[in-house]
Amino acid sequence: MSAVEYKYFHYGTKETAHLAAADPVLGEAMVRLGHVKREVIPDPFAALINGIIGQLISTRAAKTVWERMQELLGEITPENLSGFTPEEVRQSGITMKKAICICDLAKEIVEGNLCLDCLQKKPDNEIIRILTDIKGIGPWTAQMLLIHMERPDVISFGDIAIRRGMEKLYGNPKLTKEQFDSYRNKYSPYGSVASIYLWELYSMSIEKKEVIKCSK
Repeated sequence: MSAVEYKYFHYGTKETAHLAAADPVLGEAMVRLGHVKREVIPDPFAALINGIIGQLISTRAAKTVWERMQELLGEITPENLSGFTPEEVRQSGITMKKAICICDLAKEIVEGNLCLDCLQKKPDNEIIRILTDIKGIGPWTAQMLLIHMERPDVISFGDIAIRRGMEKLYGNPKLTKEQFDSYRNKYSPYGSVASIYLWELYSMSIEKKEVIKCSK
């Protein structure tokens, strides 16, 4: 079995300096947290499958399913996955709806009806439009692919961890869409780096709750 390759989302002082100047509250958090690493999957098909798996489940559960899928099915390529039935793909621990989406996606690519590599040259909104035309892929999944593609300005309202990270950062437990959009505009054109820090803030809050729970 050939393992899925990973790399870290590339960013540096240009992005963090801009964000700190645009939003001092986020800037203080970035100083406190240091350079946060975020793994991405360069292969667009594997990244998209990873996103489909992660729909509406926790990060921990998604990681378990992702690893199990590779163990059971082998290479995460269109050619390989197109040879499995949805029932077989479902054995990885996903819903039948997700399994059907994955099988259909693999077959569309193998049959030449969809070219994920061709998305590299398209703008973000066009990529989202193309992907959300596929049954089973919504805006969040498409935006997660953009993160894996290392697009610079991606911050998803549909991502609950990002919203919770924002609420923690600004001490606002009832974040509205208007407030979210205001912060997103501040972060532009480096919203993806802001997302990385918001994910980290949320992750830290979850870990803290688990430690407190275990200590009781």
